[in-house]
Amino acid sequence: MAIDDKLIDELLKDCKHPEEIIGTNGLLKQLTKAVLERVLEGEMTAHLGYEKHDRAGQHQGNPRNGKSRKTLKGDFGELELETPRDRQATFEPKIVGKRQTLWTGFDEKILSMYALGMTTREIQRHLQEIYGVEVSPASISNVTEGVIEELKQWQNRRLDEVYPIVYLDAVMVKVRNEGHTQNKPIYVVLGVKLEGRKEVLGLWGAQTEGSKFWQQVLTELKNRGVEDIFLACVGGLKGFPEAIEAIYPRTVLQLCIVHLVRASLNYVPWKQRKDYVPWKLRKSAVADLQAVYRARSEAEAEQALVELEAKWKAYPRVSQVWRRNWAQVTPFFNYPPAVRRAIYTTNSVVSINRSLSKIIKIHGGFPSEEAALKLLFLALRQSAKKWTTPIPHWGDALNHFMILWPERMRAFERAVL
Repeated sequence: MAIDDKLIDELLKDCKHPEEIIGTNGLLKQLTKAVLERVLEGEMTAHLGYEKHDRAGQHQGNPRNGKSRKTLKGDFGELELETPRDRQATFEPKIVGKRQTLWTGFDEKILSMYALGMTTREIQRHLQEIYGVEVSPASISNVTEGVIEELKQWQNRRLDEVYPIVYLDAVMVKVRNEGHTQNKPIYVVLGVKLEGRKEVLGLWGAQTEGSKFWQQVLTELKNRGVEDIFLACVGGLKGFPEAIEAIYPRTVLQLCIVHLVRASLNYVPWKQRKDYVPWKLRKSAVADLQAVYRARSEAEAEQALVELEAKWKAYPRVSQVWRRNWAQVTPFFNYPPAVRRAIYTTNSVVSINRSLSKIIKIHGGFPSEEAALKLLFLALRQSAKKWTTPIPHWGDALNHFMILWPERMRAFERAVL
């Protein structure tokens, strides 16, 4: 809405210094106060059905009943407002609600800072320094507690029918329980939609990892609308193969290659002899493992694994990690480079968990699992704002999925159309 230049000139005619415009009691703040109080009066008129001082309001059962004062806090600092009242106390203002002390949108700033790992006290100091606003720790806690309901709705929202790829990984949080702190895994399930964009499907906490737990998670996904998953990329989750077979029997299970490489390197010694340079042996192991997972076919990968076993026979567990999981590694070699790049690693979810771990480390321990889930949800909501484009080479991968599973792709297309 355009504002008349003459009106602006009239307002500014007595302002000689910037402080008189944008200062603590400057023109902008006075205008904000005047406009808000004018809107509140308009809302009261609409509520009662007559203008202030109008005779139509005489002898009515619910007349105006003076005003109450409140302090509203926001980007503009602290603002004293006079809110009109009615005798029966039935007036519910919309522009500034009852018991509202933070300006609309200001609570989002609090949530954003909380999502970055800032503590309640740190947020309080930051608001005081930047906006000159004194917000109590209790008010900040109330804002963050309001996220719980949003978290529940998000965790139970309806999902897409098909996710070509789903990644699963865990992030560890410290939860205090009866005076003791224990590490607890929170599992992040990340899906790739048919258009190639990432979407976190949910967060699940578990005391123990096993088939029963994963059946519960997958059944929940099923109940929320997920009918088909083409590929599930995991980092060696205990009990998951049995669960996925029971709930999504057509899903191909693919172990994360990076997790396998890391597991193998755990068995490479850092110290072998006096003149040993540690990184050389480790670098040699990485190169030999690359020959396995960069092979052009399963047969070529098998040969590379045989050569790895012969070269590292002094450390048999380097290759045994791959042998034990070979059936869940080999699906990788059935796909062209575009698909391999997508499922080569759970890096999509690992990168998310890495950022979550940083926030968790800053925040320290949590009083409950719910408190941890609240922070992770807010952090994920911030990250999701950046997920606006498909993952690299997604078009090539989708075309190959059409070749591999044409009936599954067409069934979904028919349902959408």
